[in-house]
Amino acid sequence: MQGADFFASEKPYKILLKLAPPVMFAQLIQALYNIVDSLFVGRFSETGLTALSIIYPVQLLMIALAVGTGVGINTVMAAQMGAGKGADAEETAGTGPLLAVIIWALFAAFGLFLMPAYARMSTQSEEVIREVIIYGRVICIFSFGLTLESVCTKVLQANGDMKTPMIAQIVGALVNIALDPIFIFGMFGLPQMGILGAAIATVIGQAAAACLVARRGYRRMPPVSSCLRHIKRIYRLGIPNILMQSAYTFYILGLNLILAGFSDQAVTALGLYYKWQTFFFIPLGSMQTCIVPVISYNYAAGKIRRCQETLKAAILFGWALMAVGTLCFDTIPGPMLRVFTKDELVVSIGSYGFRFIGSSFIPMVTSLIFPVFFQAVGKSLRSSALTVLRTVVLFVPLGYIFAKFGLERFWLTFPVTETVTSLVGLKFYRSFLKQEQVSGRPMEIDR
Repeated sequence: MQGADFFASEKPYKILLKLAPPVMFAQLIQALYNIVDSLFVGRFSETGLTALSIIYPVQLLMIALAVGTGVGINTVMAAQMGAGKGADAEETAGTGPLLAVIIWALFAAFGLFLMPAYARMSTQSEEVIREVIIYGRVICIFSFGLTLESVCTKVLQANGDMKTPMIAQIVGALVNIALDPIFIFGMFGLPQMGILGAAIATVIGQAAAACLVARRGYRRMPPVSSCLRHIKRIYRLGIPNILMQSAYTFYILGLNLILAGFSDQAVTALGLYYKWQTFFFIPLGSMQTCIVPVISYNYAAGKIRRCQETLKAAILFGWALMAVGTLCFDTIPGPMLRVFTKDELVVSIGSYGFRFIGSSFIPMVTSLIFPVFFQAVGKSLRSSALTVLRTVVLFVPLGYIFAKFGLERFWLTFPVTETVTSLVGLKFYRSFLKQEQVSGRPMEIDR
């Protein structure tokens, strides 16, 4: 049983058990790449590790626009297929490459003209500034692999193909991991390039993944008049995901600026958390990826109960698997930090912070899955509201307030933010279920 029919008839937990493992495995490789990338750079220089922490919000913003656009395409296609509009779904997919080019052009311009200003805003160290500019310009100017891979991956996933994106992400990550030490340390007769080598390895890996998914996920662009119509709907449904991901950029940047008031080591400790977070958030990220086409398809078909069952299964899986992250962050924060750095001050600050952050993982499951659910059923205003609450209203303001009481109190920001967002998301969900028009109705999109 494959594709859309699979979404309509199989039990939700079986759908997730089939779709999630390939996505988790691919994201595991991606997480391993992130950790190995930072590991090699950290071995080369401590300033390079700080530079990666500073550039991380820019990378998140690129991923936000690329993946958010892909999620919009995925959601629209799933809804169209659920409504029996296969031709429209193919046209929607055909707009993806055009949008990928536009996103690439925006970030290439940012890298060329604005990267120095961004670097100087984040640190006073001239060496760190130089490395931020070097790494940032390469990953922005050559980001076409990232943008094309993101949209083509979502086209394939909308059709139930999780295998091809998994293979592509694995190949891209392995290429990156293999090239990192060669370019960074100068092996096989190549010059020692340091952080420049890490950046080059990154964009080559992204290009390799893009080539693989484009072979099956590329669709011919429809007429311009159709493109504009599809793009409008793509972003109507994709903007919540873009906002959610983009907000990460701004709240991490805001938290970096707050921690810079204490020390560079505090900034580095937060950056290392986000490296490990990537690894431990694999289950949650997989649930978010997998439930969107399933819920969109069934909601468009008027099967609200299946939407509820899918959400419940995703949350239960997320809680069970995220408990592992909580255990690790609470019991072995020191060894986790020493994988990347020998700076004992970073280890001391990070160990204390990791324990607080780990306590936020369980409520974080619902604080992140509820916005995705509302996005999948076309309730973009509720999805956006939860995202804004979490990242704009709570994270940075609470971080600023708690930091006034000292660095140790700053880390309370994480569990408080996730708990409050989850409670509001639950209230929104209960209100959604009470709406009479939900049951058996076609998908309605907030305007």
